Amino acid sequence: MKLTRRDWGKIALASLPLSRAFGAKMIDSKFGGVQIGAITYSFNRIASPDPEAIIKAYVEIGLGEAELMSNHCEALAGAPAMPMFGRGPGAGRAPAAPGAPAPAPGGAPGQAGARRGPGGGRAPLTPEQQAERQAAMEKLAQWRASANANTWKGVRKKFNDAGVDVALLCYNMQDAMKDEDIEYGFSMAKGLGVKGITTSTTLTMAKRIAPVADKHKLLVGYHGHDATNDPNQTATLESYDTLMAYGKYNGINLDIGHFTAAGYDAVAFIKQHHARITNLHVKDRKKDHGPNVAVWGTGDTPIKPVLQLLKTEKYPIPANLELEYPIPEGSDIVAEAKKCLAYVKSCLV
Repeated sequence: MKLTRRDWGKIALASLPLSRAFGAKMIDSKFGGVQIGAITYSFNRIASPDPEAIIKAYVEIGLGEAELMSNHCEALAGAPAMPMFGRGPGAGRAPAAPGAPAPAPGGAPGQAGARRGPGGGRAPLTPEQQAERQAAMEKLAQWRASANANTWKGVRKKFNDAGVDVALLCYNMQDAMKDEDIEYGFSMAKGLGVKGITTSTTLTMAKRIAPVADKHKLLVGYHGHDATNDPNQTATLESYDTLMAYGKYNGINLDIGHFTAAGYDAVAFIKQHHARITNLHVKDRKKDHGPNVAVWGTGDTPIKPVLQLLKTEKYPIPANLELEYPIPEGSDIVAEAKKCLAYVKSCLV
């Protein structure tokens, strides 16, 4: 049995923002009937050491809807941070993803524990640093085992008190994850009271996740990229068909920038599959696997036609900003998000 847009709508209504029940005044970032929000990934630059800077950014920018990254959710809930060696005294980072393997000595760029060595390379961790990291991983595992629905309700309250609705949880599920790691993400989502999960993962994982989503009756939107040369990635039109066929709660988090870079027509795809789309990621990229552009409207992504389609057809699909381009000198992520929001609003006039 396939879920229709009406079915998905009923599920969404069952997860109405808790803030409405408490009468909190929400930020209105719906324009022309289209809900505009952002994924908190956009604000990684300001998430450490104080993850509440993310919430403050939403308020300053004027965004009333959030797609919350699981590492940010955990940090806001008080999870112990991982050590970040070589980044200055007391530096730390958001919790590592469940099931993430420990990095090899020296790590890779962006991994906890990586540090600069001579010539700019990654120096191997000392035995003391390896021990510190292992102890931190064990402490984090204990914290996760103690987390419950109230842990995540407290995070939602932080957003709600600021007038922001947490609509979706982004929980990226890796092939190395155990079944209990997958369940952990679903328990986090249900505690938050979101309408669904978004995830960047493989088709192999999508097949494993589908029965879990069916069991919990929770939507999962799979985030697409432009790695069309990898048959295990969500990138080609065939890959979207495959993952949706795995289960009725398997849907699509359509990144219109990556979709354009992969050579596809986002407008046509949304018309065909709108009933299975949890949300959009909005960015501007060039075709043929081209780069992100900092000035939206100068790339090849049909941002305006897509938003006009949502407006005209009244598709209840949130359009979430995802800022990935390098921040121009003299600017910052909040200023850039304001520019992107202004462009999106202009597309809905």
